[in-house]
Amino acid sequence: MADELRIDCHLHLYETKAAGLREKETYEIWEYGPKQDVVFARFGGDIEDAEAAMAEAGYAHAVIANLFAIALLDEGLRSAAMHVQAERLRAFNRWACDVAATRGQLSVFVAVDPTVLGGDPGAAHLREMVERHGARGVKIHPVVQRFLPDDLRMHPIYQACIDLDIPVLSHSGSDRDGAAYAEPVAFAGLLRRFPDLNLVLAHLGGGAWRQTAAFAEAFPQVSFDLCEILAWAGAPNAPSAEELAKLILDVGPQRVMLGTDFPWYDLADTANRVMDLPLLSSEQKSQMLGANAARILRLPVTKRAEAR
Repeated sequence: MADELRIDCHLHLYETKAAGLREKETYEIWEYGPKQDVVFARFGGDIEDAEAAMAEAGYAHAVIANLFAIALLDEGLRSAAMHVQAERLRAFNRWACDVAATRGQLSVFVAVDPTVLGGDPGAAHLREMVERHGARGVKIHPVVQRFLPDDLRMHPIYQACIDLDIPVLSHSGSDRDGAAYAEPVAFAGLLRRFPDLNLVLAHLGGGAWRQTAAFAEAFPQVSFDLCEILAWAGAPNAPSAEELAKLILDVGPQRVMLGTDFPWYDLADTANRVMDLPLLSSEQKSQMLGANAARILRLPVTKRAEAR
């Protein structure tokens, strides 16, 4: 199916290969349990790696999911004053937008962190990134950033997303401490308060995937990506391939997008696993490979890319 439109709606980019490799080595994926046949990407994750991986696997477009969290910084950087952290976040988002500015196959979802730059200042920064630097969405990770989705500091940012007509891509899944920062049910209050928000939950709920079908029924405006959970299908705490396909059918395949979480997972293997899912039709799987993302995220996929 290499001629199908392929869009990665969830790709991470690092300033250097070493930085990407370091994060891959230190970020533990624990919530699904052990599995032996997970296919991890060989790349570190800088722009050179991302372009090579996309070309090899036939991807026409990708969304850079820019993530900033103090917990992910080197130990020596975590103690910096908050105004210094805020400027790091701003610079990190400007860097990602600058990288994508000359590359039509990339779109940027900028990092938001309410602890570092929340409230009205965070909303003002977001508006600048969208209106002056071409950002097309927002990325949050409530677990590593340690905030609940309906945090008051996020409200001006969510309102800005609605005003700017851009989506929010959020991590979803279990928390090792049981805090439920990003389980699907944790987003219910946010969606009742901001029903017009274009929210995408990554990983189809991750380790809390059993909540996803009921949550999706309650909030039909929400979309999902299947990165990571797809690679771990069959692990003790993950759905089997058939359970995952059934979940996608329950949610609605038109609401589910391919994501790879690059540089963690291999782009070609991810697309192949989508096409190998049982129960779903070829047309449904083909739409999940790319067309759903182009529509849901309003991505600037060129006519040339569509014809691939």
